[in-house]
Amino acid sequence: MAAPDARGVISGIEELLPTLRERAQDTEDARRIPDESIKALRETGFFRLLQPRRFGGYEADPVSFYTAVKLVASACGSTGWVGSILGVHPWHLALFDLRAQQEVWGENEDTLVSSSYAPMGKAQVVDGGYRLSGRWSFSSGCDHATWVFLGGPAFDADGKAVDFCTYLLPISDYTIDDVWDTVGLRGTGSNDVLVEDVFVPQHRALSFVATSKCKTPGQEANPGPLYQLPFGSVHPSTITAPIIGMAQGAYEAHVEHQGKRVRAAYAGEKSNEDPFAKVRIAEAASEIDAAWLQLTHNIDELYTHARAGEKLPFPTRLRVRRDQVRGTERAIAAIDRLFENSGGRALKVGTPIQRFWRDAHAGRVHAANDPERAYTMFGTGEFGLPVQDSMV
Repeated sequence: MAAPDARGVISGIEELLPTLRERAQDTEDARRIPDESIKALRETGFFRLLQPRRFGGYEADPVSFYTAVKLVASACGSTGWVGSILGVHPWHLALFDLRAQQEVWGENEDTLVSSSYAPMGKAQVVDGGYRLSGRWSFSSGCDHATWVFLGGPAFDADGKAVDFCTYLLPISDYTIDDVWDTVGLRGTGSNDVLVEDVFVPQHRALSFVATSKCKTPGQEANPGPLYQLPFGSVHPSTITAPIIGMAQGAYEAHVEHQGKRVRAAYAGEKSNEDPFAKVRIAEAASEIDAAWLQLTHNIDELYTHARAGEKLPFPTRLRVRRDQVRGTERAIAAIDRLFENSGGRALKVGTPIQRFWRDAHAGRVHAANDPERAYTMFGTGEFGLPVQDSMV
């Protein structure tokens, strides 16, 4: 591995940012992340941040991972999004039975896993495992992965739903349908995954019941505090972190743009001398900082409890979800404010501001960013009413 620790990874990513920034438009045009960018991220050690040490990973603290994601997304929204998704999957795989981990990483510790967790297919319980079929959408970065996580209910012989699982499949068991053609996050290559009556052994399925209770088969092999954290905290934050990074990238691009802009409609006034423009920039900066501080503070608080071997407080888990979706809202509000303040020339194809604006709004529609559901959960918990563990 090129980097000695999480700090080295972040340092390597900082050096990579100018290159990712230069490739942003080409990434969008290609509708996928360039192989060179994935290779460069791999060489920094980025994809090993949340990977178990037993398989060559760093088992870094989650804030270090989100920091790396934010940096990448500040240069290219699509690359940050895919990096975040592919980068969190080593954490999820670490929760699976050790046999599944060995199948993926045993011969190549750089193996990547993509995903589509939404229940778009279904599984039939059979001896030793499941028969799985279906079409799953939005598998970001699937062109760079040779395994995939797929979500779906499991039915018994009578057609009764008996569980909901994440199923792990090798690339030989699925095909990719190139359907990704969107207005935002165009470079993510979030294509469909097709599965036709494939057998999935029991050890390559992970029940959401076990995941929500933070008691999974993989924790015996990977007992570190990182793997004691809830899926409902780690994964949704993986969706918000790149959106905050996009807001940061839009902020930096906007400030540079404003420094050169002359407003023809206001008799040649320089934008960097416009007090109202400065107010909008300050407002956007505050929203970005608030989003980031809430996300990192909450995750770090959970991680502190995990490191101490303490039970994770349910109110804290609820707050993580509340502030995660609020963080997305804050980042979107900041980008909107900056975009409104940029003038007509920012609309030109190829300018970073409009690309960040489109990418962030595309990320906003992810199911993890549904504010009403998260806020309702928080309110329910505050009133002492039961909340399903799987939601948080």
